[in-house]
Amino acid sequence: MAYISPDFTIGVEEEYLLVDLDSLALANAPEALMTACEQDLQDQVSPEFLNCQIEIGTRVCRTIGEAREDLKRLRSTVARHAREHNLAPIAASCHPFSDWRSQTHTDKKRYNELQHDLAGVVRRMLICGMHVHVGIEPPDRRIDLMNQLSYFLPHLLALSCSSPFWQGQDTGLSCYRLTVFDNLPRTGPPPRMESYSEFDRSVQALVELGAIEDASKIWWDLRPSSRFPTLESRICDVQPRLEDALTLAALTQSLARMLWRLAIHNQRWRIYDGFLVSENRWRAQRYGTTEGLIDFGRGEIVDMAALVEEIIELIQEDAQFFDAVAEVEHARDMLDRGTSSERQRAVFAAARATGETEAEALQSVVRHLIEEYHADL
Repeated sequence: MAYISPDFTIGVEEEYLLVDLDSLALANAPEALMTACEQDLQDQVSPEFLNCQIEIGTRVCRTIGEAREDLKRLRSTVARHAREHNLAPIAASCHPFSDWRSQTHTDKKRYNELQHDLAGVVRRMLICGMHVHVGIEPPDRRIDLMNQLSYFLPHLLALSCSSPFWQGQDTGLSCYRLTVFDNLPRTGPPPRMESYSEFDRSVQALVELGAIEDASKIWWDLRPSSRFPTLESRICDVQPRLEDALTLAALTQSLARMLWRLAIHNQRWRIYDGFLVSENRWRAQRYGTTEGLIDFGRGEIVDMAALVEEIIELIQEDAQFFDAVAEVEHARDMLDRGTSSERQRAVFAAARATGETEAEALQSVVRHLIEEYHADL
């Protein structure tokens, strides 16, 4: 495998929920809203599966600084046009109280086919995620780094958790989104692959059988993108705050380069069985950052503060290369503030303590999410 440095360009995709500013419940995107967003943002904005969702994607960015400017423009434009219709976007992976049964899906060929193929499973998909693309060539390098980067997916998930509530109930989980998403086929941590050819053969076997139309129907937590020469991380909950999203993107980009640096020196991150990585994935889903993850090398559970410090040290050279030291080190601030799930629960508890009903307290959580969306714009 040639030791040519990949570009390590990045792109960020985010899905938002639209809420009515009076009721704070979910609301469908009016056609005029989508038209206005498309006029300003062209192909960087699109409807999502449900009518109450909207998706954006940055341009190809070489640095986190570029990604910040583009993502800020995208978030601001969506918020500005939503406000014209008495709506606001929130960047949380689940709405605190709206019911999935009340939502309708977008009338597009792709989504109509999903509705048909996945039946009752897809109707519950009232969830939003954040995807980070990292440009990596050649394709075999993409697979090699996928195998190694999988180890760090639970760490990224733990920091990102923003979905504690579902249908007006506290689920007890920090990331309920994955509980819903994992009902789809072809989800979860990626299997270990030896080459891009093996990946392509596996996909083509399903395509030839008519089970899927292409690789876009492979919904692993980390996958080779079907559209771009990238490795696409799909593990994270979407972030209410812009700066937290940028930190997760910077960590993903820097981790990928760190693993590439090991590879060109004939070293590699130890690849653990998916069964073990999935245990850490569950711990992150359940506890976020509060109970630590398993360090399989040490054979013990290590608290997230120590794990974050280790990651920052591991990728220090890479963060400097990408001029992303501040964004990577912001992971410490995210730990100190607590995940969005922790903050949402704190808002709910404070509202209840002042005499608000459960329904009113959940509305207070939505107001909090609207404020956080706008905080870094």
